[in-house]
Amino acid sequence: MGKPEGVQAHPAPKFDDNHPGYEIQDVNVAGISTFLAGLFGFVLVFFVFCFFMGKVINNVLLKQDGPVNKWQPNLSQAGATPTGAKLEDLASNAEVQQRQLQAMTQTFPTPRLEADDGNQDTADLHAREDLLLEHYSSSADLPAGTIRIPIERAMELVVQRGLGTPAAAQAPKKLMAGESSPVVQAPLTDGFARTGYELDTIEAREQKNSYEHAQKQ
Repeated sequence: MGKPEGVQAHPAPKFDDNHPGYEIQDVNVAGISTFLAGLFGFVLVFFVFCFFMGKVINNVLLKQDGPVNKWQPNLSQAGATPTGAKLEDLASNAEVQQRQLQAMTQTFPTPRLEADDGNQDTADLHAREDLLLEHYSSSADLPAGTIRIPIERAMELVVQRGLGTPAAAQAPKKLMAGESSPVVQAPLTDGFARTGYELDTIEAREQKNSYEHAQKQ
């Protein structure tokens, strides 16, 4: 009744003393205990191994890095000197700490990270360019017996003597289909523009010089 046609019915389960219909064996406590003990021992050995391996690696890194105060003198207070000399006078703690930080960064090995967005590096580059453009100088990269002259003097000599005979013009190069001759455009400025950091520094220097000049008078 209710059985699909062509499907054989499942035999009824057999119940006897050997097959009562439930588990008749006890739990293997010894096997489970052995497995848990082995797992715990393995985790413990692995933890000890990782702990001592981390200690060894940490000691090697500390030995390579050196002491904590390797790049900074161990000073008891702001303004103190490594030799125990007298404290600086008329200098605020912020100013002294700033100088100490600058001295520490200069002794730190290169390459160093920029702490001021490159403002000082740009100012130093422009200062070196000013020395080359505004003063007489000589260096090993110049031909023997020649020196650099200020750009103002060079412009005066060009006005007096002219630019000389231009080199012979070369025959125009034949262009391929779709090519065009490059057009050389004049630059928008006659030099580099000072950054805001440089302008502030120059203004502060001029104010300081004028103040010192007024104090002397």
